[in-house]
Amino acid sequence: MNGVIQRPVFLLLVTGVLVGFNFPLGKIAGDAGTSPMLWAMIVSVGASGMLFPSLIAKRRLTLPNGTMVRYVIISALISFVIPNILLFSVIPHAGSGYTGLMFALSPVFTLALAVMFRLNMPNRAGLVGIAIGLVGATIVSLTYGAAPEAPPMIWIIAALLIPLSLACGNVYRTMDWPSNALPDVLAFWSHAFSVTVFVFLLLITKGALPVSELALAPSAALAQAVVAGMTFPVFFRLQQKGGPVLLSQIGYVAAAVGLIAATFLLGEQYSLMTWIGAAVIAVGIAITIAAQIAVR
Repeated sequence: MNGVIQRPVFLLLVTGVLVGFNFPLGKIAGDAGTSPMLWAMIVSVGASGMLFPSLIAKRRLTLPNGTMVRYVIISALISFVIPNILLFSVIPHAGSGYTGLMFALSPVFTLALAVMFRLNMPNRAGLVGIAIGLVGATIVSLTYGAAPEAPPMIWIIAALLIPLSLACGNVYRTMDWPSNALPDVLAFWSHAFSVTVFVFLLLITKGALPVSELALAPSAALAQAVVAGMTFPVFFRLQQKGGPVLLSQIGYVAAAVGLIAATFLLGEQYSLMTWIGAAVIAVGIAITIAAQIAVR
């Protein structure tokens, strides 16, 4: 049983489902008027807070050395601080379903960056998958952007920056993974540093920590913290065992969870062309997955 739990495909599915819960929870927070930056901080508070007692109990919490310090700082900024601020800023304006679909583009961007840094050389099918995924993203962006209820273009562009930032994080975490470092330790310190950055940014922009805003959506805040705490232990294990390209496929699973939740739980509505674009993205990502399997 333990072997199944540690398999990359299992880790992929579990991580993708957990990440998918971020979209409806972020929508609830945005509708309640909670600061996007504060909500992004809750993710890192939940992740580091739930990892801390486990690491202490197992006597695995070690202070980061020089190499790990660099990893923690860069990983935190490009993997959690920037994309989560973008994510929770975009959701109230573009909707959780659409934002989730943009999240699904991270595999395409990750594969492109992996090729650039010679971490993964796709075959012809892989290149076709990248092209089809980008076509799907274009369809979704153009059709949703032209809809009467569409947000200003700035939010459409911000949504497209999310998968690019995620892709940079996916590739960096593999390239600079410290020797013999444990996944849980890296996850803890990366999110602990992220909390520090969020506190600093909130103090600069708001003059104080607006924790009282969490009372606007207390159940969602607790759920967000718990989901984050469950997500990142499996997230970093998947990074270690599967590499950046396989890890990025959580975007597909998360997008499916987010779109379904947005449609059936939050009542968001999307045009037929947006759904067609989503299907094209799914086809493109499916081809990239198949291409990766064929290479192995």
